[in-house]
Amino acid sequence: MILASPHGEKYHRLLQACRALPPTATAVAHPCDATSLESAIEAGRLGLIQPLIFGPEARVRRTAAAAGLDLGDIPIQDTPHSEASAEAAVAAVRAGKAAALMKGSLHTDELMRAVIARDTGLRTARRISHCYTMDVPGHADPLIISDAAVNVVPTLAEKQDIVQNAIDLAQALHFPEVRVAILSAMETVNPELRSTVEAAALCKMADRGQITGALLDGPLALDNAIDPAAAAAKQIRSDVAGRANVLIVPDLEAGNMLAKSLSFLAGADAAGIVLGARVPIILASRADSLMTRLASCAVAALLAAARRATPAAAVA
Repeated sequence: MILASPHGEKYHRLLQACRALPPTATAVAHPCDATSLESAIEAGRLGLIQPLIFGPEARVRRTAAAAGLDLGDIPIQDTPHSEASAEAAVAAVRAGKAAALMKGSLHTDELMRAVIARDTGLRTARRISHCYTMDVPGHADPLIISDAAVNVVPTLAEKQDIVQNAIDLAQALHFPEVRVAILSAMETVNPELRSTVEAAALCKMADRGQITGALLDGPLALDNAIDPAAAAAKQIRSDVAGRANVLIVPDLEAGNMLAKSLSFLAGADAAGIVLGARVPIILASRADSLMTRLASCAVAALLAAARRATPAAAVA
């Protein structure tokens, strides 16, 4: 399985899985600091992406020179400021010049405004959502966590798309079986706790074919979602309980705290990607390591490859 790493290696199998793929043409919006520029250059050197830079050319070149980075023959489209960089990068995607979008040093809000612009953006019929693909030390399988960065308090209809986006990601990463746990604070349906009711509804939606490509169970608490002993202790019997590899959180606060707890207390790495737009969006954090940023590029490359292989399955 891609990313499974019993020796604690950080995403090396993920990067290796991309070696047989052609580089994904990627519009890089405003990489005007050393961290984001190095990420784009290194991902290009490894063949994960073919970077196309959109930003103030003089500033990009100064940043590269100061950091000792070699831009080589990477094309740069000169733009006056970050907002224009985001708009130009999105326009390149719309024109078919790029199959992925990558955030540089601009604010996430600036990039996402260009992405969701009604007439000029990258909207689809699917709700846009964020997924972390996490390599957790001591845990045999990778974990996908969604949504911890985009949707603040999603509705049931929005959660349906969040779940489907996460399933699409797991399939692109070649999970042999996608097992989705809809998380809450408890594993029984309680009308006073909305997340438990919505978890049950999502599972029934999967039964009726409104969500496809995975096994779903919920509501599940975190312990009995990922730990077989905890599931057995609560006498929860399902194909997901204790074995989940996709975790759907009730809201952004829960997801953000879960992902950061795993990162800062358990030493996990979290590769971030945004789905539901016309192309995958690489949305790395300034605090991410270079390896994590490269892993995010690899995830985008695998998503782009999956869309090329099955165009009919691409989000419309």
